[in-house]
Amino acid sequence: MSQHASPGQHRAARPDSARSESNPALQPPNTDPTAADIRRWRQYLADERAEAAVYRDLAQNRQGEERDILLALAEAEGRHEAHWLRLLGEHAEKSRQASLRSQLLGFLARHFGSVFVLALAQRAEGRSPYAKDPSATPAMAADEQIHEEVVRGLATRGRNRLAGTFRAAVFGANDGLVSNLSLVMGMAASGVASSVVLLSGIAGLLAGALSMGAGEFVSVRSQRELLAATRPTQITLAAAPKLDIEHNELLLVYLARGMSHEAAEHRVAERMGLLSCDCDPSLSLQPELPEAEDQHEAVGTAWGASLSSFCFFASGAIVPILPFLFGMTGVAALVVAGVLVGMALLLTGGVVGLLSGTSPLTRGLRQLAIGLGAAAVTYVLGLAFGTVVG
Repeated sequence: MSQHASPGQHRAARPDSARSESNPALQPPNTDPTAADIRRWRQYLADERAEAAVYRDLAQNRQGEERDILLALAEAEGRHEAHWLRLLGEHAEKSRQASLRSQLLGFLARHFGSVFVLALAQRAEGRSPYAKDPSATPAMAADEQIHEEVVRGLATRGRNRLAGTFRAAVFGANDGLVSNLSLVMGMAASGVASSVVLLSGIAGLLAGALSMGAGEFVSVRSQRELLAATRPTQITLAAAPKLDIEHNELLLVYLARGMSHEAAEHRVAERMGLLSCDCDPSLSLQPELPEAEDQHEAVGTAWGASLSSFCFFASGAIVPILPFLFGMTGVAALVVAGVLVGMALLLTGGVVGLLSGTSPLTRGLRQLAIGLGAAAVTYVLGLAFGTVVG
């Protein structure tokens, strides 16, 4: 009976002595390490232990192949941990705390276990210092590069599941924040009363949320209809027996679907009942059957995307008018609105950065610059309009 090994079991087993002889970097150093070396190695040791724990915690919420992959990553981090233990020797007794990033990853993995954790882990693996540290082996540096790609693949599965609804949610929130802040700033700059500014903000919230919800519904529904229209039907099964054997266009159907001429002729013969055996199974694929993968998963449902867009636009659009709802007026209300919106833009930009595997700070600052820039332009236009009308 064959046995299937997990991804972490496909490596050839070798004793530690053999590995040490083939790679001198795995042996304890010949000279005494400096205090700086010890501090650095202890930090590496703590981080490796924390990362291994993260992968084990994530594996508890997974099954099958994903669980095996995560456990294999934890095993690899364990090998790196053993390397630093060998280098530290007696100095390993006094351990250090893991870095703040590793501690945050561990907390999220234990309590959430979501795609956000994998996105953070992807960034952590990609920023490994081993490639520039002579104390680490080349194999360890290569491991970290491969780990980044492994985690990227796992995170991509979650990103695909979030793609449709999450896209509507993020864009809806950002549109609400920027458009309503711009509206409020422009109205306030024109010199109208604070009550008018508040009513304008509420009107902008409702109009924008309804528009975003309707637009997202139409967009996603149309995309789903396009996908459905391109999926082959089963009409060939029903029509084939009635076709003229000498003159029929069944061959054109399969050629139009992208099959090779040989495969198309083979399929026609099958459908017409002209084959008594199937000598080449590779030619008997079933392209007209629906694909196992649900393409709508990446698109999202129309109602889900619409509702998300409406709610998140409204949640973003209400932020700029909060100071006016609580009775603030004038410049103070605008400053508070700008600060609140700026914090929200940093948050949404950071979330996008996390999920995309890029810097949350960079994405947050980009969102902040775009949002406040648009509001500033509208404020200047409002000033000019108020001056002209006045």
